[in-house]
Amino acid sequence: MTDFDPEKFEDKYEHYFPELQTAYRNAFERMSERYDSELVHAIDQQVLNESEPFYEGSADGGAETDGTSPPDSGTTGAFRIELPPNPAERVTGVVVDDEKLRGVLDAYAETLDAELCAVFGLGEGGGRDGDGRGGGGEPKV
Repeated sequence: MTDFDPEKFEDKYEHYFPELQTAYRNAFERMSERYDSELVHAIDQQVLNESEPFYEGSADGGAETDGTSPPDSGTTGAFRIELPPNPAERVTGVVVDDEKLRGVLDAYAETLDAELCAVFGLGEGGGRDGDGRGGGGEPKV
């Protein structure tokens, strides 16, 4: 586990690139277990490839936010995942309605937040179950 320094996270790609890769990969694997793999792959390659994680503070409600989060961002815990504009317009090659896409995007942002927390040892690491893998929860859709 990596020692986390919120100030270093401002230059995350310089200081924490391998950890970010691990968190994104783990989130992808967890989402692929729960949702249609083609949809998860499309979101990963066409939306999350231009997302930006920001450290917001503790996952227990002590988040520090400037209130400028765009509407297409996931704020779920210690991290905020800022999505690019118009994520629904970016997803191509997969037929999905906007409501389902929004639900999967929200779940992906929550899963990514949990994985970032786990990689950096912040809190419980989100929705992990006893075996250290993503919990069951929703069926694969």
